[in-house]
Order: sequence, then C-alpha cells, then structure tokens
Amino acid sequence: MEPGTGARAEGENLVAFSVGERVVYPNHGVGIVERVVESDLEGQSHPCYELRLLATNSRVMVPVDNSERVGLRPLAQPDTVNAVLSQLAETYQSSSVDWKDRYKQNLDKMKTGRLDEIAEVLRILAFVQRKKALSFREKKMFDRARHMLVSEIAQVNSSPEAEVETAIERALEKGLGKPPVKPRQS
Repeated sequence: MEPGTGARAEGENLVAFSVGERVVYPNHGVGIVERVVESDLEGQSHPCYELRLLATNSRVMVPVDNSERVGLRPLAQPDTVNAVLSQLAETYQSSSVDWKDRYKQNLDKMKTGRLDEIAEVLRILAFVQRKKALSFREKKMFDRARHMLVSEIAQVNSSPEAEVETAIERALEKGLGKPPVKPRQS
C-alpha cells in the first residue's frame, strides 16, 4: 500500500505493519505490534494486529482490514515532527468560535490521529487556557493532545518525554507568549 493513499494494489498483502513496528492508534497513542493473529469475528476468521499501548501497557486487537478506517498509522517522520514543532511556535490568531463548536472541531481533529491536527488542537486550547479556564471536557482534550504529541515525538526522536514536554512548551511560548503567572492561593 502506498503510505497515506489508502489504495491497495491488486493482490497486495493486507498486513501493512510488521511485528515489532511502532504505530499510532488515534486517541490512544503509540503502540507496538506484538503479533498478527487470526481472530474469529462474527463467525469469520480475520487477521488482527495485537497492539501493546505504551502509555498503559494494555493490549488492543485491531482487525487488519479495519486498521485504515480507525486511523492506525506508522510513527511520523522526523521532518513531520520538526514541522509540528514549528507549527506550535507560529503566532496564533484566535477565532470567535464558541466553546461547543470549538470542542466539536477539535474532537474531529483528534479523531484523525494526524500529528499536525493534534498539534493544532493543543495550540488552540493552550491559547484559550491562557485567556480563561478550560471547561472540564476541553481540559481533558488538552491533556490528551499533549500526551499524544509528547509520546509520539519522544518515540520518533528517541528522546525522554520530559525533554519533549519542554520543547513543546517552549514552542507554545514562542507562538502564544508565556502563560500568565497564576496568583498564589493563601
């Protein structure tokens, strides 16, 4: 399969990922293909990826023929990571979308699993957070977007997650300015 095209050549093997390969499972993070197994689904045998998610060490089964539909993809390339860090550092122009519409738009971006879309969600929510408190749901989304970026970039760059968190925060500060200092509570 040509990466990113979704098109398969006639007679091409359906298994696109190899055992041991690191992949991204949208909204769950980076995982490793532990094995490809035949699994009985609705009375028929289907090849499935058994993934071990790195963040939780949990296991997930993804039917090979549904992997593209659910957005299972290889780790981003280093040039994509660099572009995403540059994207976070760009000056952000706010939009006048209310929080419900913003949440829906951001949710759609998160579902794509694309690193640039997740970075955009983080950037938007970081901007909003600098102006006012995020709603509970947006705060969860902010944390999820941050985790997704940190874990994938750390894997791509073979860097500690703390180092990646610092790089992301620096990029956001460049694009959005330093976050306001919160007053101490007595």
